[in-house]
Amino acid sequence: MQRLVELFVAGGPVMWPILALSVLGLAVLVWKAFEMRRGNRSARGLVVVSTIITAEPMLGILGTVTGIMQTFSALNASGGSANPLSATAGIGEALITTAAGLVASLVLLFPYNVLDSMVEEG
Repeated sequence: MQRLVELFVAGGPVMWPILALSVLGLAVLVWKAFEMRRGNRSARGLVVVSTIITAEPMLGILGTVTGIMQTFSALNASGGSANPLSATAGIGEALITTAAGLVASLVLLFPYNVLDSMVEEG
């Protein structure tokens, strides 16, 4: 658990919206699953999950851009004596947010598709 917190922090500020959207998406999916068990097969709420599935990888790419910007900033601040270690935090942030955005989206994608197909079948 501590390792997950460390990764989250290392991912930078873009990790917060990824986390918030993931929690919202999971909450909507659980709500829709209970609704469908009760016989209500409306598509209401699924568009929110679809939007989250699309937005999370984009947020991951945003984290990639900010991480690479941080890397170049650190390298420029070091002047002519560029220390390769000064680039690691930004590159780490870039990779972590990219992975987080993709994983968060994939976690929602499969249950979303199941529920969406149940709505279409009526």
